[in-house]
Amino acid sequence: MGSSKAKQRRLNQKEMNIKEKLGKDNKEILVHFKDGDKPVVVNPGDVGLSYPSTMFAFKFLVSARFCAAVYSHITDCDETYNFWEPSHYLLFGQGFQTWEYAPSYALRSYTYILINIVPTWIYQQIFEPNKILLFYFHRCCLGLFCSFCEYYFYRGVCREFGIHIGRLVLLFQLFSCGMFIASCAYLPSSFSMYMTLLSVGAWFQRKYELAVFTTALSAFLSWPFAGLIGLPIALDMLVLRGKWFTFIKWSIISTIIILLPQIRIDSLYYGRLVIAPLNIVLYNIFSPHGPTLYGTEPWSFYILNMTLNFNVVFFAAFMTPLFLTLVKLFIGKSSIRPRGAIPYFLSLAPLYLWFTVLTIQPHKEERFMFPIYPLLSLHGAISVDAVQKIYYKILSLCNIVSTRIHYLRYTAPVWVLAVFFTSLFCVSRSVLLYKGYGSPVMNTYFELSQLDARFANSSFIERGEVINICMGKEWYRYPSSFFLPNDKWNVSFIKSEFRGQLPGHYLPAHLNSTSLEPPNMNDANREEPSRYVPLDECDFLIDLDTGRSTDWEPNYSNHSDEWTIVLSSPYLDNQRTSQYYRLFYIPYIFETHATFLSYNLLQSKSFTLKTQPQYQTM
Repeated sequence: MGSSKAKQRRLNQKEMNIKEKLGKDNKEILVHFKDGDKPVVVNPGDVGLSYPSTMFAFKFLVSARFCAAVYSHITDCDETYNFWEPSHYLLFGQGFQTWEYAPSYALRSYTYILINIVPTWIYQQIFEPNKILLFYFHRCCLGLFCSFCEYYFYRGVCREFGIHIGRLVLLFQLFSCGMFIASCAYLPSSFSMYMTLLSVGAWFQRKYELAVFTTALSAFLSWPFAGLIGLPIALDMLVLRGKWFTFIKWSIISTIIILLPQIRIDSLYYGRLVIAPLNIVLYNIFSPHGPTLYGTEPWSFYILNMTLNFNVVFFAAFMTPLFLTLVKLFIGKSSIRPRGAIPYFLSLAPLYLWFTVLTIQPHKEERFMFPIYPLLSLHGAISVDAVQKIYYKILSLCNIVSTRIHYLRYTAPVWVLAVFFTSLFCVSRSVLLYKGYGSPVMNTYFELSQLDARFANSSFIERGEVINICMGKEWYRYPSSFFLPNDKWNVSFIKSEFRGQLPGHYLPAHLNSTSLEPPNMNDANREEPSRYVPLDECDFLIDLDTGRSTDWEPNYSNHSDEWTIVLSSPYLDNQRTSQYYRLFYIPYIFETHATFLSYNLLQSKSFTLKTQPQYQTM
């Protein structure tokens, strides 16, 4: 018995040494197991396995995330009004304030905002760039941090599942449309996605302390419900490995390091004792209003959404248990995982647990699935690998290949086709989002800086010194006050067919308005008429010309006696465009067969500007 245990310890130590080498340089070995649990070291080149070095992997990730930072657009008004606007207020003393930041509700954490804007504040203090550059610098910082997290996750996957699956995860992540949207979004759900990458990556590398700490970061600092993803990690630590002391110790340490300073900072900003994570849980679970005020969706919402964002990978991810079962049935002993590996029922659990719980909730948002986006890539990669093994088994049964040759050498077409079609559809979808929806909106707000430069030599504006930009039905596409050239520009709302509550403005910064109760706020999404200004106070108007007109949403572009079109950009009409042309971008087909609306920047004809003459100097 003692000899058997000693032998097993030697095998486990050999396995750990192999995996330690893999974690350090990721370029020497491939490990698979046969004849029980005996590790067999294989040169990856001998089985036709090519893959990037860790440094190249990181460079690829950074390149992809910087592209997302520049070309992806804000897809959720919650990102603008709950995160970009408070950040703008803390940096410049102006911005919109939602009811969630009212001291009487205090659902959002200023600590989260402050941590995020530190690099942006430093950049502002050193270089004093314009606000648009600050906006994109902030997004690039988010993309860079996401790349670090993905790189760490990639290492963990390689160590737990092997280089081949790690390589597939990397490729799926690089081109995923879902990651294109989520990686640089300034949202708690994106931060929770970063923490998923770190916590699960640490779990796969048996760094349980970091796994607990990053799970706590996700739950306390960004989104309390994201702690659900850490439940399988806790079960592994407590039930399978008996690491009670480590779990309790790091839970206490995490609470002291994260939650206590957060309570202190948030309480200072709100002017009273505030535990923001607790408040958001109480509101969503026990409030008589709850999140359903903001819309409900059918059970199929997430399936349709993630099909667009991940296509082949999404379906493969939810067939992983089936494929693994088939591998176990038809391949048998050689498919058994080594001792010490995390059981599949735990390592695969976070994805299915999160998806199930969120799907049964009536209120659904695309961003709610962000935390599990990397896990979709992992599950998809495991499925592709399982299909390769099954395909290899079929070939060997037909005596087409030798059973002495590694399965990866003969099954490359399987993973190549999976990566090719997934990448093709994802890139096509990302391009369509940019050309159809993102570009026209962002170009419109870029134009404001051009107008400001044109007005730079202005000496007098008829209605005061502030230029008023108005939005009606387009309020939810506003990318944030970072696109206003300076404090001479102001954004206001005019009445539209929308009957919910719009955000108000923060009071002037010198009044410490974060701790003052703003007027006319409610948690029932009840319309507040005080948010609107009369149309005749608008110098500029941003509006989407749909060709339709109602009492509160007239077709302003047709009122040529009142408005002049300054800029018009084609905006994809998803109602009148066939789904064959509005789901994925196909060059030439998209431009010729899709139907477009006009996204317009209008100037009031009553807006007059007197300018000083410019003189050339000799």
